[in-house]
Amino acid sequence: MVRDLTSYSLQDCIRDGLIRKIPKSTVRYENSLSAAEKWLIKAKTTYDARACNASMMCAYLTMFHSSRSILYRDGYREKSHYCVARYLETEYAIKGALEIKWVDILDHYRETRHRSQYDVNLYTTEKEAEETLDSAGKFLDRIKKL
Repeated sequence: MVRDLTSYSLQDCIRDGLIRKIPKSTVRYENSLSAAEKWLIKAKTTYDARACNASMMCAYLTMFHSSRSILYRDGYREKSHYCVARYLETEYAIKGALEIKWVDILDHYRETRHRSQYDVNLYTTEKEAEETLDSAGKFLDRIKKL
């Protein structure tokens, strides 16, 4: 069954098992941040090689893994990239601990990555890859401050 997630709230994500409670884990938190840093290096390397689609996807994975680290730290795990953004939005942005622009950036690049991965006629330009790479580095830095 395909779900229309555009109006899903964090509570919907939890109800449907797309965000699940787990024991808090400093190890998973640190491993996810480490993965984010490695994806950022891969994004830079692929950008330098002018592999723009690959760079954009790696940059998005930087944002995803850094976001996911917060869930692990708080005692949750995800089954949906969309719901990771809803978690940050509800638990951090709405409460004032994170600027909403970071959730918007995550959502934008999640959608861009999805289209790029599944639309055979869509290619990331060098400018788009550069912007995504820049956003990913800033995103990771901001998440580390949480």
